[in-house]
Amino acid sequence: MAEGEGCYQFLCILGGVTALFYLLKWSWNCWRGLKVYILSQIWHTDVRKFGQWAVVTGATSGIGRAYALELAKRGLDIVLISRSEKKLSNVANEIESQYGRKTRIIQVDFTEGPSIYPAIAQQLADLEVGILVNNVGMNYASMFMHFLDIPDPEQKITEVINCNILSVTQMSRLILPQMIKRGKGLIINMSSEAASQPQPMLAVYSATKIFVTYFSRCLHAEYSSHGIIVQCVAPFVVSTNMTHNIEVNPLVKSADSFAREALNTVEYSTHTSGCLSHALQHIALSIFFPSWLRLSSFCIHHMKNYAQGMSHIKERMSHAHSKEE
Repeated sequence: MAEGEGCYQFLCILGGVTALFYLLKWSWNCWRGLKVYILSQIWHTDVRKFGQWAVVTGATSGIGRAYALELAKRGLDIVLISRSEKKLSNVANEIESQYGRKTRIIQVDFTEGPSIYPAIAQQLADLEVGILVNNVGMNYASMFMHFLDIPDPEQKITEVINCNILSVTQMSRLILPQMIKRGKGLIINMSSEAASQPQPMLAVYSATKIFVTYFSRCLHAEYSSHGIIVQCVAPFVVSTNMTHNIEVNPLVKSADSFAREALNTVEYSTHTSGCLSHALQHIALSIFFPSWLRLSSFCIHHMKNYAQGMSHIKERMSHAHSKEE
């Protein structure tokens, strides 16, 4: 009897300790979320302290353009890097006219591989770069598809890897030395919610983005003692060209709104969804759509059917549009 009573007391204590542990963990996560996504919008870092210039890749549209404008608004001069010289000039003129900041443009195509980086290094050599935003990125298709169904795979796979992986590592290599020399700097690397768990039917894109996440975490660990902050931003759906400029709603952020809120999280978190809406969606997906479900044949079958349905809708819309013309 005494032995059974002792066992019962032990289980009660174990249950109490476990409940306390999860209560404390839940409380800590709530406090961290409040700090990162709410308090940061009230008290945020003065980004001018990192240096005079910010370099933004993929800066002519979407999140990259929004970061460039927001950083200029906060008092930095901007180096815009992208592949369209006309679009680069348009964004540069917008920054100079609206915010009175200096700009430079560098026209390169990040899908071309290693050959572009010596020219970039030469054009950045005389600048005090305080912030690097590694935003440029691409997907290989506008919908879900199997790996072997990627159009023109020999070229497209290489382009995605060059754009999503090589750009982040090489641009960081170029900028980090002078940041370390000054003992301060901020690198913002754009990952994706697609990297939070393995994402079949987006295999190459998901894999390149988890590289960005791991690379960012490692780089921050290696260089934080030198005064360098490396932040990984993993957004959910933002209304950009990549998402076909989907309508903004409580779940989908505009690029301008996302960049403003995400930039406010600097020094609050080194890995962020960027905004409260996307953080809550990340939690919900982790609970209700875990990796075992994403990787199941059931899920892949339904994703394939969805992609085929969307393809048929696009074909009908395209056909109807051509008739109107």
